[in-house]
Amino acid sequence: MRKRDVIPLAVLALACAALWYVPGPRPAASDADDGAHVRARVTEVDNSRVTKTGLLDYGTQQLSVEVLEGSAKGRTFTAYNEIRAQLDLDKQFVPGDVAVVAMPESALADGDEPVIARDHWRNGWSLALFVGFCALLCAFGGWTGLKAIFSFAFSCLVVWKGVIPLALRGWPASWTAFAAVALLTGAIMYLVAGPTRKALAAFLGSMLGIATGLALAYLFGWLMHVNGATLPFAQALLYSGYESLDLQDIFIGAMVLAASGAVMDLAMDIASGIDEVALRRPELPARELFLSGIRIGRSVVGTMTTTLLLAYSGGYLTLLMVFAAQGTHPRDFLNSPLVSAEIVKTLIGSFALVLVAPFTAAVGARILRRR
Repeated sequence: MRKRDVIPLAVLALACAALWYVPGPRPAASDADDGAHVRARVTEVDNSRVTKTGLLDYGTQQLSVEVLEGSAKGRTFTAYNEIRAQLDLDKQFVPGDVAVVAMPESALADGDEPVIARDHWRNGWSLALFVGFCALLCAFGGWTGLKAIFSFAFSCLVVWKGVIPLALRGWPASWTAFAAVALLTGAIMYLVAGPTRKALAAFLGSMLGIATGLALAYLFGWLMHVNGATLPFAQALLYSGYESLDLQDIFIGAMVLAASGAVMDLAMDIASGIDEVALRRPELPARELFLSGIRIGRSVVGTMTTTLLLAYSGGYLTLLMVFAAQGTHPRDFLNSPLVSAEIVKTLIGSFALVLVAPFTAAVGARILRRR
């Protein structure tokens, strides 16, 4: 364990701890009136008021639940679960399920007052999955795996504690996301490569590629009239008290965040390759190092762009299946706002990914050349 490895990791751990205590997004509306949300086990289910409407269920489930935590632990309450014939929002319970129930203060005082079943309890399994991932990453990657865990946590906190609150306050979401990506790129490059010229070359190449993608996103978002309303829950966000938000700008910011990870990966690959070539052949001029970086980029870009395309297309697979089931002509569904938004997102990310290769090669050839 070297000192140059410990110091960046300690700094990042302190940054994560500091971000943890930064106040999160301030809600315009709160569900605090529902009372405390606690875990409860479903012991009995009454589906007599649930009816079938076509393919969907509609009605109210009456549940008997036993509270598993808090001051009411061990007590049994009657709970209701509203089913509104919406597959993406509805949930149904069976005996043995663990649910999250909203328990107002009046229900604690009067055990006969019903509570509301909010959803299934999933955080326990999510935590188990995350712990398993961390254990596997550390077992396989060792010290590098531990650094990857902290960089992952830091990225999540920067988005949740920084980008989202500032965007909700009216800051330009695209530029806020760009600044967050710059911060994350610098921190991750420094964590991976330390205070070296290789990290600097990868950082500059990444930011040039992302900046170009940001400019293209503005241009083609305007040319193709993509307004950002295709984002999930965009309308619900406006009706939550944030009607002044610019959805198109948020859409551009989402594109910047989505493409940044692949761009950082490719920039570090090319910078590492150029650095290794320059180390083995210190007499090579900048032009030869640049050509080496281009050849490395060509080998990686093909698979990376396909990876990006598959990652994006997986998010709207059901949409394409609907068009196929309805027999919609490709000319028509490619022109629809939903598909056009995904086309812009995919191709802008691919543009940034392809352009980061020559950018990093050019910057790396100048910075990493042994004089």
